[in-house]
Amino acid sequence: MTELENLGEIVIAPEVLETIVGIAVTQIEGVHHLHSTRAINNVRKPESRGVTVTTDDEGKVVVDIRVFLTYGARVPQVAQEIQSDVKEKVFRQTDVTIDEINIHVLGIVGASEKKPEFDDLFKEGFFDAD
Repeated sequence: MTELENLGEIVIAPEVLETIVGIAVTQIEGVHHLHSTRAINNVRKPESRGVTVTTDDEGKVVVDIRVFLTYGARVPQVAQEIQSDVKEKVFRQTDVTIDEINIHVLGIVGASEKKPEFDDLFKEGFFDAD
């Protein structure tokens, strides 16, 4: 294996991490959808996308995820799967280590309610950075 040459700084925007997290979460069994509200007067708060990534002065990366689960899903099991899958996928794609992943279960959705299509998340600007 060859050693990578350092040619300069690499900066990854929090929105990139939010997108990776959002995609990873929507693929987990038991997750119905992320909390997403439409922008009001073209103003969208970060938490409106269901994923918020923050860093503190010491570089600690904290992710807050707001989800609705499908009825019948085991909440602790799904939450732990979200945490482990998100941590692994973000690290594999960006080499960023997440220090804390907080799961906020906002509700349970009936099993008969249709899950949003994955592509629809992109159509409504779900992952768009403002």
